[in-house]
Amino acid sequence: MRVHTSYRTFKTAKRQEIIDITDDVEACRAQADVTEGMVLVSAMHISASVFVNDHEPGLWADILDWLEQRIAPWEPDAYRHNSGTGEDNAAAHLRSLTLGHEVIVPVTAGRLDLGPWQRVFYGEWDGQRPKRVVFKAMGD
Repeated sequence: MRVHTSYRTFKTAKRQEIIDITDDVEACRAQADVTEGMVLVSAMHISASVFVNDHEPGLWADILDWLEQRIAPWEPDAYRHNSGTGEDNAAAHLRSLTLGHEVIVPVTAGRLDLGPWQRVFYGEWDGQRPKRVVFKAMGD
């Protein structure tokens, strides 16, 4: 079995951003030379997400609106975490929990086995500081 691990550090310009990282996933797979297996992609911070969805800016805006309006509004005074820690990012933690912090992408015949519209994304919910993502390719 071949294994390769790589990392990417993000420091977003905004507090919230969605970034397509599919090319990073493929680069990890290629470095491992995996033709049958998988690539694990995991955010190494509890206020960020990794998820699979469509690469469409209107959908990204819908996701950001959905998180803000229905899941975890950015209302620092509304969360016990913020009053107990002095931080203001409880909403970011809840957003990460909602979208998840990792995905496994299958590899078949030397290619990422994604659907026709699927891409892998890093979701930053409390940005403007360095955060890492780990990519781990495993297989034959």
